[in-house]
Amino acid sequence: MHFVEAKGILTGSGGHYGMNIYRGCSHGCIYCDSRSKCYQFTHPFEDIEVKPNAPELLEMALKSKRKKCMIGTGSMSDPYMHCEENLRLTRKCLEIIRKYEFGVAIQTKSDRILQDIDLLDEINRAAKCVVQITLTTYDDDLCQILEPNVCNTKRRIEVLKEMQKRGIPTVVWMTPILPFINDTEENITSILNECVRVGVRGIIDFGMGLTLRDGDREYYYAALDKHFPGMKERYIRQFGNAYDIPSPRAKELRNIFMKICKANGILSSPEECFEFMHELPEKYEQMSIFSL
Repeated sequence: MHFVEAKGILTGSGGHYGMNIYRGCSHGCIYCDSRSKCYQFTHPFEDIEVKPNAPELLEMALKSKRKKCMIGTGSMSDPYMHCEENLRLTRKCLEIIRKYEFGVAIQTKSDRILQDIDLLDEINRAAKCVVQITLTTYDDDLCQILEPNVCNTKRRIEVLKEMQKRGIPTVVWMTPILPFINDTEENITSILNECVRVGVRGIIDFGMGLTLRDGDREYYYAALDKHFPGMKERYIRQFGNAYDIPSPRAKELRNIFMKICKANGILSSPEECFEFMHELPEKYEQMSIFSL
């Protein structure tokens, strides 16, 4: 990893902001979109760029804001990758969010988030906290191939269960679904049934497929050659150089997804999930002059 003094930490405006404390990732997921050339990385993806002044920048930003809102993190780089174990920059930022009573929507694949569950609980009680966990592959052996350097799906489900015990709302990213690899009824149904069991608030699916762009396509295809001989050629025949790579079973899998979500009151569209994650409700009604 290497250290860079950042000039700013928050992006966005209005009702919610985002931040990336790290750039790059050590989890090694074979399908990662963040490897795409469009994100203009100037260093190898596994050479993590660390922003050591992120907590100071965040505090300066939050103490100057008059209106509370949700702060998101984890959409580009996981805030609980291996270096967080020692650096604890994510925790320091969460402490600042709690101090100024903002909300947080945090996304990860790692069970390291449990180290901060007390802090997340405090944020949720003072404002709002939404924990987002990515679940793509129920089978442990396959999960180890697709997401090699992070805890498996079973452990992530345990994380969701622990959040449920605290009353912290959760959203699952069930994406990407890889054609001919994890796009099976058994896989989708197993994940959805566990989501029901642990009471997730919403599940995000972008059509039962994945996206491939310059940068991540090459990495993904190299992984296919290593672990699934002949699969790259099958992709090229089926999809060419397309950006959107839908599963041939997408319609069938989407029907299963919608049926289970509807039956259990789970938010099932990205729009509904994002609206829920971006909304910071008023915790306390303003006192009326008539109650004085």
